[in-house]
Amino acid sequence: MVDLSFFEGKKVLLTGHTGFKGSWMSRVLINAGAILTGYSLAPPTTPNLFSLAGIESKMNSVIGDIRNLNDLKRVFKERCPEIVIHMAAQPIVRDSYKDPVYTYETNVMGTVNIMECTRLTESVISFLNVTTDKVYHNNEWEWAYRENEPLDGFDPYSNSKSCSELVTHSYKNSFFANRNIAVSTARAGNVIGGGDFANDRIIPDCVRAAKEGKEIIVRNPHSTRPYQHVLEPIMAYLMIVQRQYEDRKFEGYYNVGPDEADCINTGDLVDMFCKKWGEGLKWINQYDGGPHEANFLKLDCSKLKHTFGWKTTWGVSEALDKTVEWTKAYFADKDIPAIMDKQIREFDKLQVR
Repeated sequence: MVDLSFFEGKKVLLTGHTGFKGSWMSRVLINAGAILTGYSLAPPTTPNLFSLAGIESKMNSVIGDIRNLNDLKRVFKERCPEIVIHMAAQPIVRDSYKDPVYTYETNVMGTVNIMECTRLTESVISFLNVTTDKVYHNNEWEWAYRENEPLDGFDPYSNSKSCSELVTHSYKNSFFANRNIAVSTARAGNVIGGGDFANDRIIPDCVRAAKEGKEIIVRNPHSTRPYQHVLEPIMAYLMIVQRQYEDRKFEGYYNVGPDEADCINTGDLVDMFCKKWGEGLKWINQYDGGPHEANFLKLDCSKLKHTFGWKTTWGVSEALDKTVEWTKAYFADKDIPAIMDKQIREFDKLQVR
């Protein structure tokens, strides 16, 4: 579905490259031969996948804040990217309640800054803003959300990403209609995979409990989410970037999520993880009275499927297999870049072109 050889020799600027998804994206692009520049804050956790993935020496890694417009302009001017993939964000719902101003500054004004730099850079041909499934006004209904549903996230994180979408739409309409720049957004579901060390995410919570030999604490086992392996959206993002680079008719707004069978509740996800991990791992339901989060959320990915012939490569069971494989390799001090490359090759081989 994506021909990774397309990226060989292409100048790519990726924001958020030090994060979980950004590190996997960087590894894929480096392996594909892209001339990669990353712009991001320092890795958000210790340990972190960026340090483990062996990518810093193979790219131009710039540690910077996307709220700093002048610094971002400097990087664009120096690197002259053809492709821009915007993934930098404050991504945690609970953290957005703790610091809403920072969340809005990063997720909204950060998008304004990246769009402004794109507007001022003649070399850019393909731009993708990665947002979230949480941008939609959530009615807590059983139907999956489509790209034409109203945008209005509830919490500061979700709402700021809705605003990020609207900023992108405005720049696209106001400045890029008569220029050779294809602009899209991708609204992805919950991702899992090896190397996620974030707080307040269910799989990292499972991994930490497994390492410590403790029971997994699950805050809301009945919440339904679209879970997918991190390589699923990454390859979809690259597919969109590639196809709209080649033909601007493919630009647009796309949901990027798993099949409906992989939209499961958190309790079922943790049950599956415990079985795959083994060692008698168990979990307990312990609601902590935290802030509002959506209970029921699904994406309708028909547009992505019909436009590109896209389909899911790994379901949630395979995604958990790969997560457990990566994590046990990490605990055994094995070669992390090698295990990442192995999983990338396996995923790419299974894609139907």
